Amino acid sequence: MEYVRLGKTNLLASRISFGAMSLQDMQDAELATQLVKKSYDAGINFFDTSHVKRKSEKLLGDALHEIRKNVIVATKSSASSAKELLQDIDESLAIMHMDAIDIYQYEVSGFIPQKDSADRIYQTLVHAKSAGKIQHIGAVTEDFDIAVKIIKSGLYETLQFPFNMISPVETASLVDLCFEHDIGFLAMQPLCGGVISNIPLAFGFLYQFENVFPLWSPRSLEELAHILYFNEHPPVIDDSFQQDIEKARMFFN
Repeated sequence: MEYVRLGKTNLLASRISFGAMSLQDMQDAELATQLVKKSYDAGINFFDTSHVKRKSEKLLGDALHEIRKNVIVATKSSASSAKELLQDIDESLAIMHMDAIDIYQYEVSGFIPQKDSADRIYQTLVHAKSAGKIQHIGAVTEDFDIAVKIIKSGLYETLQFPFNMISPVETASLVDLCFEHDIGFLAMQPLCGGVISNIPLAFGFLYQFENVFPLWSPRSLEELAHILYFNEHPPVIDDSFQQDIEKARMFFN
């Protein structure tokens, strides 16, 4: 497993990351635990979830309890007020049995919390960091223009944004911009929510970007095994590969 510096967080994260929100939909808690532990055994040390998916937070926290000090854990909130945000942070800590969350991300929709905003959301994140409840501050959005503003604000250490082989071409410019500003880029939906079934093609596309951390969300041990296989045997990126990517992009778009 290869480990890469996650932007200005200075955390060394596995390039293959685990998107744990899919655990929410699993009826078998034992399978969820197996997926997390087999990922860890394979070298994955970065796990991402969300407070909106409280079941996934609990399953992830339970599975990581004995190895907490060896992993990086991220979660997120879409709280509409500072009070609600602080409550979300405290609840996430309790649900996951943790003293601190490595990366706490705010889900940005219509506005970007700023240092002096009247909503005091960003100030609450800073205070939580000072109190040791969170270690780093990130942001999540699906809006390209907002993503650009988040990066250029200089207030956030990571950006989570949808990125996969059928994403609009302009999305790659966000990856470059994050690199310029030393911000970790977390790629949500590497399989476009299940639309993409060609794992080697999807994996190879994202593997081209050294500062991108795809949040894979395996739903079975077989799917996890496929992802881990291509981590050990990355697809060859040649002209034929690029042509296949372009064909897929044209088909889906």
